[in-house]
Amino acid sequence: MLAALRCMVMRDLVLAVRRVSDVLTTLFFFVIVVSLFPLGVGPEMEMLRTIAPGVVWVAAILASMLALGRLFGHDYGDGTLEQMLLAPQPLALLVLGKVLAHWLVTGLPLVLMAPLLGLQFGLDTVALEVLVISLLLGTPAISLIGAVGAALTLGVRGGGVLVSLLVLPLYIPVLIFGAGAVEAEAAGLGAGGHLSLLGAIAVLALCFAPLAAAAALRISLE
Repeated sequence: MLAALRCMVMRDLVLAVRRVSDVLTTLFFFVIVVSLFPLGVGPEMEMLRTIAPGVVWVAAILASMLALGRLFGHDYGDGTLEQMLLAPQPLALLVLGKVLAHWLVTGLPLVLMAPLLGLQFGLDTVALEVLVISLLLGTPAISLIGAVGAALTLGVRGGGVLVSLLVLPLYIPVLIFGAGAVEAEAAGLGAGGHLSLLGAIAVLALCFAPLAAAAALRISLE
């Protein structure tokens, strides 16, 4: 099981390296969206600190959604997905490997870049630490939930629009608790409650999203 999971992750990482332009598109989108807000809002630091958590989180969600179409699309086009269905390992495990690779390529770079972008909004060290922790907990949930939407819309005409309509409402709790953690810390209320709920969402997504995505893939290929 672990060997199959590792092979799936390594395979998708190698393919991501070969298509590095797709990865850079996601990162540049995240940087551009976050960087435009200070230019548009103005130099008032108090306002920038207030909107910073929401801006970073919305940009992270939108950037992650850009890569959802590639999560299963290439495998569906070249027939690899059908071979995955015939593999002796559970399909949910293989899906988990693909989601993990997706997070390593899209989610983790966003987490690493967030502190640098947060400096544009005048966030202090503690707020930046909470922002990074919230993204570390929330971005895996974003990838897992997005995998379900990508599987449901696989092979459907206009799937990019449909997957947005499906997953954006499911991202709302992640957005609320992720941005709320930084806001609560800045207000002196502590971010522990928000981070705990964000972690609970990530655990639930880890338990159920691969199973739901595997079931959706079987339906899409029938």
